[in-house]
Amino acid sequence: MAARGGGGVARRGSRVMAAPEEPSGGRAGGEPGREAAGLSGGRCGGGTAATAVMFRCGEELVSGESEEESNGVNLMEFSDEILLHILSYVPCTDLVLNVRKTCRKLATLCLDKSLTHTVLLQKDYKVNKDKVKQLMRDIGKEIYQLNMAGCYWLPSSTIDHVIRCKNLVKLNLSGCHITSLRLSKMLSALQHLRSLAIDVNPGFDASQLSSECKATLSRVSELKQTLYTPSYGVVPCCTSLEKLLLYFEILDRSREGFMLSGQLMVGESNVPHYQNLRVFYARLAPGYVNQEVVRLYLAVLSDRTPENLHAFLISAPGSFAETGATKNLLDSMARNVRLDALQLPKAWINGSGLLQHLKFNNPFYFSFSRCTLSGGHLIQRVINGGKDLKSLTSLNLSGCVHCLAPESLFRKAEDDIDSSILESLVVSCCNLRHLNLSAAHHHSSENLGNHLCQLLSRLKHLLSLALPVCSITDVAANVEEPPTQPNAAPQTFGKKVRVGIQTYPRNLTDQANQKIESSVFWTLMGSLRFLETLEIIGSSFSSAMPRNEPAIRNSLPPCIRAQSVGDLEVAAISQLTYLQSLTLAQLPNIITGSGLVSIGLQCQHLRTLSLANLGMMGKVVYMSALMDMLKHCKCLRDLRLEQPYFSAGAQFFQALSHCSSLQRLCIVSRSGTLQSDAVMSFMASCLEVVMCHMFMGESLTVCRNLQQSIVRSFQADRPALNVVIFPLLHEDLTEVIRDVPMRHLDEITLFKSRVAEEPPNLWW
Repeated sequence: MAARGGGGVARRGSRVMAAPEEPSGGRAGGEPGREAAGLSGGRCGGGTAATAVMFRCGEELVSGESEEESNGVNLMEFSDEILLHILSYVPCTDLVLNVRKTCRKLATLCLDKSLTHTVLLQKDYKVNKDKVKQLMRDIGKEIYQLNMAGCYWLPSSTIDHVIRCKNLVKLNLSGCHITSLRLSKMLSALQHLRSLAIDVNPGFDASQLSSECKATLSRVSELKQTLYTPSYGVVPCCTSLEKLLLYFEILDRSREGFMLSGQLMVGESNVPHYQNLRVFYARLAPGYVNQEVVRLYLAVLSDRTPENLHAFLISAPGSFAETGATKNLLDSMARNVRLDALQLPKAWINGSGLLQHLKFNNPFYFSFSRCTLSGGHLIQRVINGGKDLKSLTSLNLSGCVHCLAPESLFRKAEDDIDSSILESLVVSCCNLRHLNLSAAHHHSSENLGNHLCQLLSRLKHLLSLALPVCSITDVAANVEEPPTQPNAAPQTFGKKVRVGIQTYPRNLTDQANQKIESSVFWTLMGSLRFLETLEIIGSSFSSAMPRNEPAIRNSLPPCIRAQSVGDLEVAAISQLTYLQSLTLAQLPNIITGSGLVSIGLQCQHLRTLSLANLGMMGKVVYMSALMDMLKHCKCLRDLRLEQPYFSAGAQFFQALSHCSSLQRLCIVSRSGTLQSDAVMSFMASCLEVVMCHMFMGESLTVCRNLQQSIVRSFQADRPALNVVIFPLLHEDLTEVIRDVPMRHLDEITLFKSRVAEEPPNLWW
């Protein structure tokens, strides 16, 4: 079997975002069903040796199966190639420290280059310092790619053992604790390193880097740097950079309350070297300081634009005003480069003719999130009036409220989209795999065959899709049936009906069969059989827990066109056999939640589930169905629930305990309650849980006591355990959030649309 990964970094002329050679994860989105089935855990911490593979050495079954149960199959009789393929799904720590000790044949196979070439520890939550030390001692010289991203629980001294990996070509230490001196010592020994990812924390001092370290950095061509303090980090030392990824996470105030400044000590030696740059990416967290610092990074680019630049991406929330320097940079880009990927702050695009002047080669990623881009401009300036854009695989139009309308000046939110614009987009970009149309009102007209869902059903290659709730409703349903009034008593004969509770069939099968042929959303879900990620989010939804601000107490009402979206539409999602990630937010007509049960039964590969503000706000009407659903979600790893009144009691946690693979749980409920005993029992029964975040309506004393009890009881056996239980409306919420590991905060705790958020294969 060929060695996985391959050394080196992206060569000149190769696709921009393609990884140097893909690690075990495969292409963006992965093979349908492969990762969902728990196979791609590989050396990513996705499982253990006991659950991922079962071998029989001679006549003894390592798994403990009887001869009858195994049907006499001896896996040791399989070819080495097949066994290596099976072993590739076992975490590397298990392979080296456990599996290879079972028999001689496995001892040899577990050290095969195809298995030791790339070591992925980023989600191996059970790994500790001792295991890393032993791993580096046993196979350090065989490792060429090492990913320890997000291993926040490992002490900084763990990094010292990386020195044993003399042949490292790629190293990812994002989220790991590392000082300037440790970084200098480590990089001095890694002379073959070409790709590096690190964090720059307060106290970082580039003057502490040795000459040997700087020599290694001078050969690095790919750098990912997360900044928690105003600094250039190691960028000035990287004179051969071809790909630069910058994540700005600098807070405007220190813990002591002092305002931070974005001013850097800019000297001649601190000027970044961009002459060979091909990819520039910057993602900014909210805050003025982040904007101030990124401008200093861009100042060098504005003086001389790299000739080989073909991906320029800046993701900035809120307002990020254009300056004279950035305008010069964009003008230079329009004259001198041809781009394959583009993302700019909305203020840089709105009202300008920039898109008309920029030149594109074979673009594969566009993001115009939150821009006032009209459908006419989208077709004329981006798609060039219907030009063939088969190369485009990822498109983010979230928050582009006018992108499907011909003109934006006089359009209202309730106006219908121009289906011809969407049709041109679908025809021209027929190979789209990731499409985000959320955070906007996209209402279809009554014209037959021109519904948004009907047009999107032509995109057979879609792997991820984000839509606003109001875009999936049937036009006829909104015209013929008035919006459901939860407090209106239905007119029926015979059995008395309680006022305020409508009678809906508990089993949705009959209801679905009646409307399946006429529902456009049913048709869409049926045509996108390989979809892996789906987000259906209300166009006016906003999470109660923002990034750096106090919790939001009030939310906007849902769009009037979304009033009929409920259980039937949720049940339609159950057609997605390979679904791995599902987000549902602000679906007002959820009555029983019976569609969730259908998803639990049919979508057996579901790994991430996020539900927010479904049905009535004053009561969790879908609780019973949710508990039924959870009993079937054996592969679920991440669960996020947000509802104003959520009672996290014994019955809920008992149902959640059926999710044996669950690793991360987040509940956000401003008036919610919890039962401490039930939480403790749940943590004791679900041994894989390493993150428990609950932002509820309980008192600070109750929250603190429960958090301390969980940490005392389980921290010793779960080194990666991260527990935050805190009142949602407490004034110190932002201070608590800043201590949450970035991996959890970015991936689950904070609500956001993640479809096409970044280009595919941006980093390995």
